Amino acid sequence: MIEIDDIDREILRALCRDASQSAGSIGRRLGMSQPAVWRRIRRLEKEKMIRGIRLRLNAEALGFGVTVFLGVKLARKGHVSLEDFERAVSAIPEVQTVEHVLGLYDFRLRVVARDLPDFERVLRRRIMTLPGAGEVEANVLLSEERRPGPLG
Repeated sequence: MIEIDDIDREILRALCRDASQSAGSIGRRLGMSQPAVWRRIRRLEKEKMIRGIRLRLNAEALGFGVTVFLGVKLARKGHVSLEDFERAVSAIPEVQTVEHVLGLYDFRLRVVARDLPDFERVLRRRIMTLPGAGEVEANVLLSEERRPGPLG
């Protein structure tokens, strides 16, 4: 792991707030030149401190008003591999994230749906029919607060 200084942290904070900012605009706020900021960003990417830049869509504005977190425990009979289940569930468009976790469940899924009947359809027809799908616990998202992360 490389050492990062206060300037690197400020650049990372700025990118966490808005990853579409140019190196020039970040540099102006930090009193640095665009090339100096750009070099630092490239170094942070090369060292895997920055894993990529993603676009976050507003699911609700796109007609997906319900978000549900599912805990999925794989059924032990048949011994479906974790990788097979993960690959199959990742192919379902409504499943936004697939996390292999330690604890009561094997996987934690973030699923979006148009409404609760649509979620029930996705759950019954797509998720529960996957090989290895066993016990499921659903938690409907009521509100969400974005935290700035470890550098915030």
